[in-house]
Amino acid sequence: MPVKIKRQKQIRAFLLEKFGESRGNALFDIQERTLRTLIANERNKTASQMKTLARTILPCIALYKALSEDGCSEKNAYEYMRKYMLDKVAAEKRSSMEKMECVPGFYAIYSSVFLRIMRTADLWESEQSCGKGSFDVTIKKCLWHTACAENGCAELCRLFCDADNVTYGGLKKIGFARTKTLGYGGDCCDFHFFRK
Repeated sequence: MPVKIKRQKQIRAFLLEKFGESRGNALFDIQERTLRTLIANERNKTASQMKTLARTILPCIALYKALSEDGCSEKNAYEYMRKYMLDKVAAEKRSSMEKMECVPGFYAIYSSVFLRIMRTADLWESEQSCGKGSFDVTIKKCLWHTACAENGCAELCRLFCDADNVTYGGLKKIGFARTKTLGYGGDCCDFHFFRK
């Protein structure tokens, strides 16, 4: 792989933890080969989209495909992915959010940065609104959802949505709510954040 992908280290550790050294390493080899193929097959993506795909989205899709290819039933492969996404990916993001909450003026800083990224990045098509003490982001198209659908595993997108719930749910200084997501079949993802 041309770029060292941080998530690969986490995925390898997860596979070794769940399956032991021999099977874990064999699964990781399948996952890496699959990831190289997925990256090579991507078309019509910007540099920013490719960076996010290669570092964040496609490693998870490759893991899901590796588990399925190794003989896991679809249900078991999905459950392993659930454990990985929630116990590893989301837990790491949650820990980062909890540390950021310690920064004075966290809500003002976070809302400003979040909204700027949503307006300028080409990973989503979204609308934003901001009020006193709250902000909303309505995502109509999302690279995570698109990538899962394009790679034949639309159901996996639900776990990216679930990871948001772990990352943002129950924080001390910022509240989070959503009534629907693209991953769960909604016509949009309706993020609502508010100051606590």
